[in-house]
Amino acid sequence: MSVEQEIEDRIHRSGKGYPAWYVGISATPREQLFVGHNVSEKEGAWVYLDAGSEVVAKEVEAVFLKKGCKGGPNGGESSRYVYAYR
Repeated sequence: MSVEQEIEDRIHRSGKGYPAWYVGISATPREQLFVGHNVSEKEGAWVYLDAGSEVVAKEVEAVFLKKGCKGGPNGGESSRYVYAYR
């Protein structure tokens, strides 16, 4: 399953729409989620996946931003992970 499809499935299973989710990219997704965004590791709705490259990660991020997820075209060099949380 592709990174895009896995995130899509997670959003749909949550029963919430795209605007309830934040999507971003990072080289350090755990730090971004749990420190940068203060997502609860045990109780939060979150996911991060290795897109294989920064180019693919940015493409996946752009798809979800266009669908209405929160976030912005950020991420630094080597940001090959896509993360999402509600």
